Amino acid sequence: MHWACESKNAIMKKLHKLVITSYVGPFVVTFFIALFILLMQFLWKYIDDLVGKGLEWHVLGELFFYLSATFVPLALPLAVLLSSIMTMGKMGEHYELVAFKSAGISLRRIMWPMVMISFVLVLAAFFFSNNVLPVANLKSLSLLYDVRQQRPAFHITEGIYYHGIDHFVIRVDEKVNGGNTLRGIKVYDHSDRRGNTNLTLAEWGTMAMTADKRYLVLSLYNGTNYQEAGEGNLLSPDRPFQRTHFEKQVRKFDLSMFDLERTDEELFKGNFRMLNISQLIYFEDSLSTELDRRKASLINTYRRRFGHYARPDTTDYAALSPESLRFADMAFIRQSPVNERMVINSAMEMIRSNREHTRRSHQEFRDRKRTLARYQIEFHRKFTLSFACVVLFLIGAPLGAIIRKGGFGLPLVISVLLFVVFHVISIMGEKFVREGVLEAHQGMWLSSIILLPVGILLTIKATTDSSILDTDSYLRQFEKLFSFIRKKNPSS
Repeated sequence: MHWACESKNAIMKKLHKLVITSYVGPFVVTFFIALFILLMQFLWKYIDDLVGKGLEWHVLGELFFYLSATFVPLALPLAVLLSSIMTMGKMGEHYELVAFKSAGISLRRIMWPMVMISFVLVLAAFFFSNNVLPVANLKSLSLLYDVRQQRPAFHITEGIYYHGIDHFVIRVDEKVNGGNTLRGIKVYDHSDRRGNTNLTLAEWGTMAMTADKRYLVLSLYNGTNYQEAGEGNLLSPDRPFQRTHFEKQVRKFDLSMFDLERTDEELFKGNFRMLNISQLIYFEDSLSTELDRRKASLINTYRRRFGHYARPDTTDYAALSPESLRFADMAFIRQSPVNERMVINSAMEMIRSNREHTRRSHQEFRDRKRTLARYQIEFHRKFTLSFACVVLFLIGAPLGAIIRKGGFGLPLVISVLLFVVFHVISIMGEKFVREGVLEAHQGMWLSSIILLPVGILLTIKATTDSSILDTDSYLRQFEKLFSFIRKKNPSS
């Protein structure tokens, strides 16, 4: 008996090792493939803001590194779903599941190592969302902002006026010798901010950078400098004019404006995407308190405006006293036509003022609620990422046993379709929260609430060997249906 227990434990250890190695490999591969695809999507969207800026490789590497970290909330659930389908599908395709079941090992025991790995991923995903993701968002978005504000790199094109250098406009007719030798050069100097009063023409010249690439040295040969001197009307015939010929002239241009200027990250730290759970709770409480204070202030304002019309024995300030109305009617009847028009105009002006004040207050409250909703969305997102891994695993593992196919073929198609459904429901719920249709705890958990019962049902059916996993039974049902239709319509 003791030997049999040791043999069974050894078998289970080998089984768990097989399942773990079969699961971890596809998970790592699919995770990085998903990150790569999401990063390529980003490049496709922002390619115009990155190309032509002269950015150094380490700047781009830093940007892509932090952006890859921000894509983890999308890549991780997809990797869990795809890898679980691939693992169980491969084991089903090679009849390993059948062999394990014939040996008395239930599907629950087979899936147990994958369940443990999924719970480890849940804890890691929560830690990542709360501690790493805010920093990655801060670094990536601040760097992306600086890159988008960066002016294009220094590049002079033949026949086109170049305005990239402050206070100067440069035009060349032709570039030869690899672009270092220029012909037909025009340099407009606008440093005195008086228009085109300083023009330099040169037959040819050379262009070179200093060793530190901080300055552009432009050597001009066989040229003339034209300069308007003095103040006054540029078209005046009495205005002094200066013309200077030269054989060689060296102009030096400062290129420090093309360096990437980093913005202080403190300016971005208040954004909801850069906060952890404790900071989100603090901001959410502050915004809720301020919203309640503004509501109370608005109520008091309307009470002061309309309180003298209201009944003193009720808090319904919108209801007017009949006695006050009769008194107002009698007073209005006794007015002269001139005073009557004045009273009507005053009342209409008060109505327009109150309507405009109400409209502005409504817009203010709507904006404040949307801002508050963004912090609430980000708070719940810290937990939905972790829970999404569990939900998609509960769906993916039983589906792998259903389709019984490994590799990147059918599992990839099914997992992408399921993830699209999951992602669309998540986006829809998030939009409902932003628009105030649903509360944050409802909209952000909408996708999990919808798909969790599906995952639980599939898991139960898979562990109990239900016929739902038998594709042959579905084929037999379709055959019975078609045969029934043919009997009803023998002529067809």
